[in-house]
Amino acid sequence: MSDFDPLRRELDRWGEAGRQASWWWRDDDASQPVPALDRLLRLTEAPARKLALAVVPAETGEALAARLRNNPQVQVLQHGYAHQNHAGDREKKIELGPQRPAQIVIGELATGKLRLESLFGRQALAVLVPPWNRIAPALVPILPELGYSGLSQFAPRARRYPVRGLTQSNCHLDLIDWQNRRFLGSAAAISALVKHLALRYANSAAQPDLASEPSGIMSHHLVHDNEAWAFLERLLSALHEHPAARNLAANEVFGP
Repeated sequence: MSDFDPLRRELDRWGEAGRQASWWWRDDDASQPVPALDRLLRLTEAPARKLALAVVPAETGEALAARLRNNPQVQVLQHGYAHQNHAGDREKKIELGPQRPAQIVIGELATGKLRLESLFGRQALAVLVPPWNRIAPALVPILPELGYSGLSQFAPRARRYPVRGLTQSNCHLDLIDWQNRRFLGSAAAISALVKHLALRYANSAAQPDLASEPSGIMSHHLVHDNEAWAFLERLLSALHEHPAARNLAANEVFGP
């Protein structure tokens, strides 16, 4: 028995019902063209896989832009501004939180958005990925006014459009166990992905916003151990090979 059998059985169920299970891939914390990024980008090549790379605006520059320029499989999302924690000692980490005046946070986001657009051109999408997947709820209604059309966090979304003009699509599998800063483990990772696929399948009529959310895979190239790299390659291959699974680019995930 393979550890991927539960995923194959779930995708078989989708296929037998004449349905396609959409999925997308987001990698966080990119800033510079380091060897780990090269290894990540090789996974997009053959067969072609579409990657949404969440880039930290304050930490990136022309070197990363040049590295990505000729890779049509990669689109850039905005990963906060500087990926700095402003929470107190007993609070969960957050950059885009209520600890600072909203105008300061908004100013940083706008600066970061313009920087990514300047560096990456059409590869940069107006999609915000808050560091640590957290953002103050009061900031969300302001995002469309700043020019954002998308928001991505973690866990099944409550609504496809949290506010008018903003599409939310999250990730549901994080390859890293952050308590130990190592790979989550194959069984736990497959279980998380199958759980979201099954949730979508069961709620196709009752909760269309939940059911229509593409299943999101989140990787973090900077902290992957060898087990995480090996699993990610196997997972991408298994999804690519199954006829009921469809890999979406970020512009498809956050499009109309």
